Amino acid sequence: MCGIVGYIGRKTAAPVIINGLQKLEYRGYDSFGIATIGSGIEICKHAGRISENARSALHLNGTIGIGHTRWATHGVPNDINAHPHTDCKNRFGIVHNGIIENYAELKRQLIARGHRFLSETDTEVVAHLIEEEYTDNLLSAVQSVVPKLKGSYALLVISPEEQRIVAARNASPLVIGIGDGEYFAASDMTPILEHTERAIFLEDGDVASLSRTRIEIYHGKDPVDRPVELVDWSVEDTKKGGFAHYMLKEIYEQPLTFYNSIRALDKEATPAIAKKPSSVAIVACGSSYHAGLISKYLMEETCGIPVRVEFASEFKYFPPPVSCLVIGITQSGETADTLTALKQAKSHNCPTLAITNVLGSSVSRIADTTIFMRAGPEISVAATKSFVAQLAVMMQMVNLISNEQFTKVLLHAHRAIDDVLLKDLSDAVATCKQAQSIFYVGRGAFYPVSLEGALKMKEISYIHAEGYAAGELKHGPFALLSKDTPVIAICMPDDTYGAMISNIKEMKARGAPVIALGIEGDGELADIVDIFIPLPKTHKFVQILTSLVVLQLLAYHTAVALGRDVDKPRNLAKSVTVE
Repeated sequence: MCGIVGYIGRKTAAPVIINGLQKLEYRGYDSFGIATIGSGIEICKHAGRISENARSALHLNGTIGIGHTRWATHGVPNDINAHPHTDCKNRFGIVHNGIIENYAELKRQLIARGHRFLSETDTEVVAHLIEEEYTDNLLSAVQSVVPKLKGSYALLVISPEEQRIVAARNASPLVIGIGDGEYFAASDMTPILEHTERAIFLEDGDVASLSRTRIEIYHGKDPVDRPVELVDWSVEDTKKGGFAHYMLKEIYEQPLTFYNSIRALDKEATPAIAKKPSSVAIVACGSSYHAGLISKYLMEETCGIPVRVEFASEFKYFPPPVSCLVIGITQSGETADTLTALKQAKSHNCPTLAITNVLGSSVSRIADTTIFMRAGPEISVAATKSFVAQLAVMMQMVNLISNEQFTKVLLHAHRAIDDVLLKDLSDAVATCKQAQSIFYVGRGAFYPVSLEGALKMKEISYIHAEGYAAGELKHGPFALLSKDTPVIAICMPDDTYGAMISNIKEMKARGAPVIALGIEGDGELADIVDIFIPLPKTHKFVQILTSLVVLQLLAYHTAVALGRDVDKPRNLAKSVTVE
């Protein structure tokens, strides 16, 4: 969703903030803006991409500033609704990530007291509330305002009357980077990494004052200490490294990502609540939900543990499990629906476990226990290596519960992933790029693999794609099959093989071209499909991984062939911090 960056130090603030906002482009945005303290508050903001308008902000003066990339929730994307926002007299500039749920009532009250609003956003009410509370102390004014706000916020506030930035957080991420005579504030570590590896992760309810010489943090109005943590991501991790797109780079990083994430969890490091749960509920969204579905098949089949998987956004509408382990899977650790689901589980006294990629994220504060993946920063909006890292952790959990019978398989899985990275998919790409719709089908654990493959295709190529359990096509979707509707089938030599072969023949009889992923040497499958993509003959766990990587590559190359903006697909955001 939105991204925010703040800087106070010796350097000119605008270039630092522009560079930081560009590092946050992966979060998705439709407009951006910057405010600095120069001759008063100097503001530059535009709808559209930073790359198209960044130079217009370089004239801003001052060594204190704040910036924002907006993903519209309240008001259309335009220059006026772009952040930063100010009060009636332009004494305070503010950027905000999150949603102020009670903004409409606050706005009515403020208008009744004579305030003039310029934008349609929920954020602008905060600037006017600060205007009312301010006497001679910006920190005190913000501390007085935040109890009036309902919802989520990461706020950065500046005023030309004071040489500092005031920051506040509630249910939206905010990181403080500690440099040498300078401080940075951002939605996550990516804008900060090239300046410092030292960071403080603010907690919900914190308000912080950043000057050039010190940082003061309060919880409410009580001073608190928050630990300084060292973040082991490198600047190089956030660069393309010669690849055409971040997505392709991150796909190629998956062998190492899987290997590192397997090693993130061993018998000694496994949380007690995860060692032999009687039953499990997994809550997640998007690709993380698909990782949960794959894990359900593997855990039930291998460990005999019943697993329920729910969309986090729907979990609150179901009666919660009474006593089972609830696992929340979220790459960013800030996915609003997943956080809400875990809170609900805790309210019913369920033990909770989070699987996330981001140190200091909100989910690690909510869950009883957290397992951190070792995926490193993921810049492209479409999840690839973070998804594989989630599977690595869940597969390792299954392995440990089942007395480590898959240890050798998992420790060598990265080699098979590496083997499929250079697969020639040109014939499959040529078929897919001409399609208006594509069906992905599989059975058993390969059904959620088909869901993930379809999600990747629709996310970045904009081709309509749907994943189905193969046996379900005849219950309606068969009506849509034609020579212009390719089907991508995942057909592996397990107990679903015979049924899959029958399903593929049924699809061929309806005229649909079939692209099949199968095991190398499978002559029967190769003979009945139009395009056969052979994968290494290996363990089922690894077949899942290699299938997923090939489907990622198919989506990627199809999107490139169609000229899509692969790393920043339209309308999407990397971290979905609103429900």
